[in-house]
Amino acid sequence: MHKLDVMYKIGALIFALLAQQEAAAVNGSRGNREKEVLRPADYNRALTINDRHARLTINAPEEAFWLADGASFAYRSTSNGKRQFMRVNVASGRKQVAFDHEKLAAALNRLGHTEFNADHLPFDRFELADDGGRITFEIEDTAWSCELVNYACSREANRSAIDQQSPYDYTPIAENDPKRASVSPDGKWLAYTKDYNLFLRSKEGPKDIPLTWDGSEGNYYAFSTLSWSPDSRRLAAYRVRPGHKREVHYIESSPGDQRQPRHLTITYPKPGDALALPQPVLFDVGDRREIAIDNALFPNPYDLSPIRWWKDSRGFTFEYNERGHQLYRLAEVEAATGTVRTLIDERSKTFIDYQPLRMDQSNTGKTFRYDVADGREIIWASERDGYEHLYLFDGRTGELKNQITRGAWVVRSVHYVDPIKRRIWFSASGMNKGEDPYFVHAYGINFDGTGLTSLTPETANHQVEFSPDGRYYLDFCSRSDLAPRLMLYRTIDSSELMEVESADISALVAAGWQPPLTFHTRGRDGETEIWGIIHLPINFDRSRRYPVIEKIYAGPTGSFVPKSFSPFVEPLTQLGFVVVQIDGMGTNNRSRAFHDVAWKNLRDAGFPDRILWHKAASAKFSWYDISRVGIFGGSAGGQNAVSALLFHSDFYKVAVANSGCYDNRMDKIWWNEQWMGWPVGIEYSQSSSVDNAHRLQGKLLLIVGELDRNVDPASTFQLADRLIRAGKYFDMLVVPGADHGAPGSYSLLKLLDFFVLNILRQTPPNWNDPSID
Repeated sequence: MHKLDVMYKIGALIFALLAQQEAAAVNGSRGNREKEVLRPADYNRALTINDRHARLTINAPEEAFWLADGASFAYRSTSNGKRQFMRVNVASGRKQVAFDHEKLAAALNRLGHTEFNADHLPFDRFELADDGGRITFEIEDTAWSCELVNYACSREANRSAIDQQSPYDYTPIAENDPKRASVSPDGKWLAYTKDYNLFLRSKEGPKDIPLTWDGSEGNYYAFSTLSWSPDSRRLAAYRVRPGHKREVHYIESSPGDQRQPRHLTITYPKPGDALALPQPVLFDVGDRREIAIDNALFPNPYDLSPIRWWKDSRGFTFEYNERGHQLYRLAEVEAATGTVRTLIDERSKTFIDYQPLRMDQSNTGKTFRYDVADGREIIWASERDGYEHLYLFDGRTGELKNQITRGAWVVRSVHYVDPIKRRIWFSASGMNKGEDPYFVHAYGINFDGTGLTSLTPETANHQVEFSPDGRYYLDFCSRSDLAPRLMLYRTIDSSELMEVESADISALVAAGWQPPLTFHTRGRDGETEIWGIIHLPINFDRSRRYPVIEKIYAGPTGSFVPKSFSPFVEPLTQLGFVVVQIDGMGTNNRSRAFHDVAWKNLRDAGFPDRILWHKAASAKFSWYDISRVGIFGGSAGGQNAVSALLFHSDFYKVAVANSGCYDNRMDKIWWNEQWMGWPVGIEYSQSSSVDNAHRLQGKLLLIVGELDRNVDPASTFQLADRLIRAGKYFDMLVVPGADHGAPGSYSLLKLLDFFVLNILRQTPPNWNDPSID
């Protein structure tokens, strides 16, 4: 038996013994409400505990990444609070510091006028170029390049100022700069846009040759979408009719570089807005003529994926995501005639979850697709049987050849496809019975669905990265109660080549850190297991009763209960609270039925499952007090926290909501139309905290940053307005200059104070008292 399996079984045994001890506790302990008076030092510990814990791990690796040469990989390691990048050569096994961190930080500071710390460089991966002599990486919206000989660095913006101001507007920009040109594969032609039209210019002459005359500001040819056929005979692009330009306005009340407030505006489409209409166009370069394309198969796009030509130039494909997210289609356009046909259709009565399964080098659309032999076959991801699985289609006829993976488990990512051996390496969760269904493992399987093998049998959470040539893979393995280790394996036989790094957490454990407890019970249907974790309070005493605070994020985009190791401690545990995290129905990475609970019903947030989970934990553990339950969350979790008080006030008593979208008609279009549907219907009102503000019971604190560019901060103010008009009492913190999440120690302190006052019934310290340090 593997040592990880032994440790897992020991941990499970300890957990069971603890549960038995709690169940046997005397009834008198259930009424124990003895309280220790909290002091400023307790708050200071809560605010600083994670900074201190971060300095108590040694050689703690993070997920590794392969460098372009395929002969080496890199990862970031933390020791005593200092982070540095390491580089490993696969052939020799040599491990060394990837570059001089001090020199790189100094170079960045000289150019960026920012105090970057060599022990905490602000990027998590990099690439080596020029035979290892130059390093490239990204910091926010800027691409950096630094020579490793002399650490001379240069930078350039990745995105235009328009893009940076409009992160949720995906409409291709109407470029009209003839100096920007797309070169044909044979090098003979330049294609560009001018006056909203398409032009050609021979590289041998300066003459402009117009391909179109009818472009305008209201219906233009988008330069960023230009795509040449590999044989240079044809040119495709998208013609775009702009939609409604919804704008969100901000006032930065307290800018650091001037006294007067500053105004800024971003483009921010919202549910129901008129969207841009992209349509593919095709041109024969030799004849200077347009080849007509019938748009009947893609009349109402939410968006179209980038154009992808077949290598033999017979045609191109794109993926059509219909508005409403209930139809997702792979369409093919024949180059010679412009004839359009459907290759693959995905349809759903609820929503199509089209998030990509990684493997970016082969996946340009929104779901997973891999073209075999220039499209003779297509590997495609789908939930059509109720779980996320892989399918093999005939790329010429569009007919399904066979389902590759199947079962009551989900494919989470695809790492590598070998078209010669006809084998796929992927990660999945939920395959192993008796195990946490969210643990991710890596597997291999043949195109025909045979030969399923496990690469990572250890009971833990595995993050796997394959080398560019598929010969090796890295396994970053950990569990909430198991320190991380990074291993190198050979793919052909899964043989272990090297233990790259294994974390030492002995100092962390000696300082009192303890992993959260894992707990699961059945949900609302009486069958499905609902999983969560319990963070125990400091100086845990099983004879006492502890109030419970739930940290919630119930967004349908994923699952959110941590499964991997982290030295992080929930600050509230340092003040005597139990803190829990739960993945209820409506979140992702389980069955499609589990996920569909969110459809047009974000107010649900899995609360029926969560409340059952709390009650089951209370029945099992005598110290788990559900007579005083609080809840907090940010973003979608902020919306969830308010919903707890509006729709489940019989259970949840106190809530702190940070940066929430309290009415889905006020938030970004993609998130809300995907889960709440289109056209905008009554369901939006039924889930709206604003429209249901009159239901408020319990204590509520709203926190919002005035410059939140993720969720329109007006959503928080509209909730506050409706609460005031309904005569409801609540608290509110507006943080000047803060973006999404309103981060910082002040917001955290307000959260701590709010739960201490309203659940522990203690008066927080007077933080304005100068005697308090």
